[in-house]
Amino acid sequence: MKIRALRIFIPRAIKRWLPQSLFARTLLIIVLPVAIMQGLITYLFFDLHWQAVSSGLTDSLAGDVVWIVETYEQDPGGLPRLADRAERALSLSVAFKPGETLPATRKQAYFAPEDRALEAALERKLDRPFWFNNRSYNSWVGIEVPVEGGVMRVYAPRERAFAASGWIFILWMGSATLLLTAIAILFIRNQVRAIERLAEAAEAFGKGVEGPEPFKPYGAREVRQAAQAFLSMKARIQRHLEQRTVLLASVSHDLRTPLTRLKLELALAEPCASNEAMKRDLSEMEHMIDEYLDFARGEGAEAVESTDLAALLGQYCEDARRTGASVALKVPPGLSAMVRPNALKRALDNLVSNAVSHGKTVQVTAGPTATGGVEIVVEDDGPGIPEDRYEEAFKPFSRLDESRNQNRKGVGLGLAIARDVARSHGGDVTLAKSALGGLKATIRLPG
Repeated sequence: MKIRALRIFIPRAIKRWLPQSLFARTLLIIVLPVAIMQGLITYLFFDLHWQAVSSGLTDSLAGDVVWIVETYEQDPGGLPRLADRAERALSLSVAFKPGETLPATRKQAYFAPEDRALEAALERKLDRPFWFNNRSYNSWVGIEVPVEGGVMRVYAPRERAFAASGWIFILWMGSATLLLTAIAILFIRNQVRAIERLAEAAEAFGKGVEGPEPFKPYGAREVRQAAQAFLSMKARIQRHLEQRTVLLASVSHDLRTPLTRLKLELALAEPCASNEAMKRDLSEMEHMIDEYLDFARGEGAEAVESTDLAALLGQYCEDARRTGASVALKVPPGLSAMVRPNALKRALDNLVSNAVSHGKTVQVTAGPTATGGVEIVVEDDGPGIPEDRYEEAFKPFSRLDESRNQNRKGVGLGLAIARDVARSHGGDVTLAKSALGGLKATIRLPG
């Protein structure tokens, strides 16, 4: 069990540190192996090949230092002649420091292989203590060896002690890495952009928005296939919606003709109780047909435009008050959003009508959200709906008679129409308990 839990935990721990975007992950797939490979190459080059090359140079330098020290000890008086010969033949600067001793400490080099190579060579050649400085001088290496009466100091050019090609190798390798990474970023960005445009097109289609330019598949073959499949799906959905709207409109047109004739005959008939009942039935049938058409027009062809929600809500609530409803409105001035005005008005009409039918007080509140969208809340003081039946209330033709006394008119499509309109804008409608005691319906629209 512990092994299994560890296997589950390790991938999750790794995933938390991995980038989330496709661009970053693809770049990581390309850059990480290259970085690991170059790290190994650098290590092998400097710790093996470079060390082998430098050991030959340091051995030669250590041998020259031994020759200088032994020659001086054999003839201390010939130091000027020895220094001249070392300068001309070996490019070494030799100086005797009487009365001095070796320094107690040595500054460590940042590039450890240089120190290791020189130290190993001097230990092999010299049978006495020594000290060297590889950091104080940019172009020279200082080596000090104790002799009788003082210290013999030898300065050697760096190229005599270490191979200079190592840094050039790093420079070329780093430059090539940067160039190849930049090219990889450009190519990956171009491929990921095709996927991003496909996602933007799908998001826009879900909101019912058409971009300034039609979406065209491009990019890798697989991305073009996915884009083409999306366009085919989009065409099928649009064709289905058009057929549904045309069908309902045709049915509505065909039904309105006999309904109009019946209304005319009832208007000319003698007033009686049955006559009034038939008029009520005809009115209910007309209302049902209107609801069917509103439900079918959930994703109609109305264009999305910038709408002053404060004005739209104010006008709608004023119209509702004229019918005798008690509707309070709280909305900041100048609140606007990209919506289909008529579709949004249909959604509000269903929510407010529902609230008015089941409560005495209705409150409509609107305002911006933290994510840049808009939120419209409709509350009432009616009996409400049990929390476990919120989702059921959104199903078409659901009436929930035992929890809310539905208006005689209607077929249970009000909340379904409101949610359909909100989702066609990329938002949603949710239900909750109202502070007034009844139902709280919230329309959330994206920015």
